[in-house]
Amino acid sequence: MARVNENFLKLPGSYLFSTIGKKVKEYQKANPDKKVIRLGIGDVTLPLPEAVVKALHTAADEMAVKETFRGYAPDLGYEFLRSAVVEHDFKSRGVELSIDEVFISDGAKSDSANIQEIFAADSRIAVCDPVYPVYVDSNVMAGRTGSYDAKTGRFSNVIYMPCTAENNFVPELPGETPDIIYLCFPNNPTGAALKKDELQKWVDYANEKKAVIIFDAAYEAYITQSDVPHSIYECEGAKTCAVELRSFSKNAGFTGTRLAYTVVPKELTVDGVALGALWARRHGTKFNGAPYMIQRAGEAVYSEEGKKQVAEMVGYYMRNAKVILDGLKTAGYTVSGGVDSPYIWLKTPNGMGSWEFFDYLLENADVVGTPGAGFGPSGEGYFRLTAFGSYENTLEAVLRIKKLGS
Repeated sequence: MARVNENFLKLPGSYLFSTIGKKVKEYQKANPDKKVIRLGIGDVTLPLPEAVVKALHTAADEMAVKETFRGYAPDLGYEFLRSAVVEHDFKSRGVELSIDEVFISDGAKSDSANIQEIFAADSRIAVCDPVYPVYVDSNVMAGRTGSYDAKTGRFSNVIYMPCTAENNFVPELPGETPDIIYLCFPNNPTGAALKKDELQKWVDYANEKKAVIIFDAAYEAYITQSDVPHSIYECEGAKTCAVELRSFSKNAGFTGTRLAYTVVPKELTVDGVALGALWARRHGTKFNGAPYMIQRAGEAVYSEEGKKQVAEMVGYYMRNAKVILDGLKTAGYTVSGGVDSPYIWLKTPNGMGSWEFFDYLLENADVVGTPGAGFGPSGEGYFRLTAFGSYENTLEAVLRIKKLGS
């Protein structure tokens, strides 16, 4: 008799952004005349850079010719893209990597969910709180998080590291010892960033405890402060304790074309086993490689034209972030983020719950954001807005929120 994986039944409710989508759809159906501005889900709105589109067209033409047609991609990625990643994302910042430490995939969300598979089933994870839901949910599905307490919003076998206004939304080293530590900086959802000396503390801690850091650097392109590292490998000793996740989605607009990569250094071993070898084996077994055309598009991101166009795109979104940050401050809201990140984290006004404020904002300003409670217990009482809308819609959304008062 077939049976379900009971770990899936431990997941509370539906996925956060599915819930938001359902609520917005219902509101729009009931109010078809309202113009709803979406600043909730972190999806980009600008078109792909011209250099990327050109590369896509060229690659598509190649696929139409017998001599240049390509079938299955190498499961770990084409050498041309892995070489570009090593040269431009790491060597340019003084980090030496080899291309066989870079694993191309179809998205950082996929990688952040799948990476847990190469670790023991009884591994203890530590997460920032609030946290990107996939880190916890993927471990729930794997059966390593224990039972869920609906009253506290916590799983019994997860080490939660509160990120609150009191610690500037930067986690403190945990009292309990984890096996796997998830860090995302610049952070989603709070927008906080770690300076190099702060990140070095985590690297030293992980090496001391023989823990592995899963470092999500999906938003590194948005860093503006010089003392904030773009890669964890800028810290001494990181290659022996850290896996780094990168994405093309938010910097180059690949949310719909899907491309990312994970770095697993050769020096990183657990129980004498190279994690890179395990990740390669998992890739080869469960993944047929990112499409050739998409990888050529990714390569174009590193061209001179591509780098310039990506910088312009990032600058556009960061201008939106400044509009939101400054506008909400002027309106009397308590806000953070928006400096090294496209996310603005605000305290809900008048003691409102985060889902209560979601409904209030939608019904009174026709603006969609993301309730902080959806990111974990410490997110309650907070709200996330993204800078990925159009500039015009961002201005309009801030104006509508201002009219509500704080």
